[in-house]
Amino acid sequence: MNFMNTQLSLGTAASLLLASLCVAHAADWPQFRGPAGDGVAPDTKLPTTLDTGSVTWSANLPGRGISSPVIVGNRVFVTASSGARQDRLHVMCYNLADGVLLWERQFWATGRTQTHEKISAATPSPASDGQRIYAIFSSNDCVALDFEGNLVWFRGLGRDYPNASNSLGMSSSLVVTDGVVVAQVENDSESFTAGLDAKSGLNRWKLDRPKKANWTSPVVMKGTDGKPVVALQSSKGVAGIEPSTGKVLWNYDQGASTVPSTTVSGGRLYVPSQGLTVLEPTADGQAPKQVWRAGQLRPGTSSPVVVGDRVFTLNDGGILSCADTADGKRLWQLRLKGPFSSTPVVAGGVLYCVNEKGLVQVVDPAKITDPAKPEVAIASELDLGQVVVGTPSIAAGSLFVRSDGKLWRIGRASAL
Repeated sequence: MNFMNTQLSLGTAASLLLASLCVAHAADWPQFRGPAGDGVAPDTKLPTTLDTGSVTWSANLPGRGISSPVIVGNRVFVTASSGARQDRLHVMCYNLADGVLLWERQFWATGRTQTHEKISAATPSPASDGQRIYAIFSSNDCVALDFEGNLVWFRGLGRDYPNASNSLGMSSSLVVTDGVVVAQVENDSESFTAGLDAKSGLNRWKLDRPKKANWTSPVVMKGTDGKPVVALQSSKGVAGIEPSTGKVLWNYDQGASTVPSTTVSGGRLYVPSQGLTVLEPTADGQAPKQVWRAGQLRPGTSSPVVVGDRVFTLNDGGILSCADTADGKRLWQLRLKGPFSSTPVVAGGVLYCVNEKGLVQVVDPAKITDPAKPEVAIASELDLGQVVVGTPSIAAGSLFVRSDGKLWRIGRASAL
């Protein structure tokens, strides 16, 4: 009996130790565009002067991918795909401190893996609820793993729904809320969004969606009653969904982009629709009211970013526009070195923009005193020397950037 108690005590201690290592922190980056899905790191500052000495570590990746890294506690999770057909799917876990690979899990794709040459099967970003890591691929294979890499469940959505694909590849990232993993699988044929039970992977609900290829990602916001609402964007507009049931709570039906995604800030939705349209949900379940619309703020591939009372949009060529969130009036424009596919991320009010050539450009809007001279906002540049298409992540006072072949942690001051 004493021996059994000792075993149980040791097992409990080990479990508690493991939990302490993997527990989620407020400064984690648990999904595409961060904890609030807006690209802004809360209460975190990064160095604004970057050079080669700013790279804390780098790690080689086993395959292609443009998904964003996810950071939870002391672990960094990244997906990739490899093989001539991009049908070998990888989920890796790296140590935050030194970039050492802790574990890697591989799966065969069960769905279609053909994509545009610019992207890959590992285009959608994974997500975490602090208990598990959930990853989805362009093949519509969705997997849940615990933080030690043990398989919790696997769903071959491409096998369950074989017509759910498009000719260029799927890219919608996951969000997790209310115990539900929301997978937006929208395309020209069998178009749907599913709410998968986080513990089992089984459908909680499944909604038919507009039949048109869609590369946007869902975003979670607080409803007028304080409960979570998932905003789903499509060519038709934006719908507010109750995550636990899939019930449609409200609908904006004036159309939206199928590439850059909606951003939520201050209870408002900044929707890439007819330029940029700002919406405010109402308490009566009616369509959200339009606050303002600005055709000149049309984003490219990058999603809009809101910092305080300013909203930023970036076009594919590298023109960064800054406008007032009160009325959409454009205040200034800055030409960065493009082209761009990734969305800027923000820490301490400073924008970190990574172009397709792997050039990190640090933009500090606070430096602009004359709108005619916005170039003073460029604080520094760091050339990573590899093609970067995916959006970076921020955690632990660092910027995490991935290319097809490498993952970087950037954040150490050059003087160190």
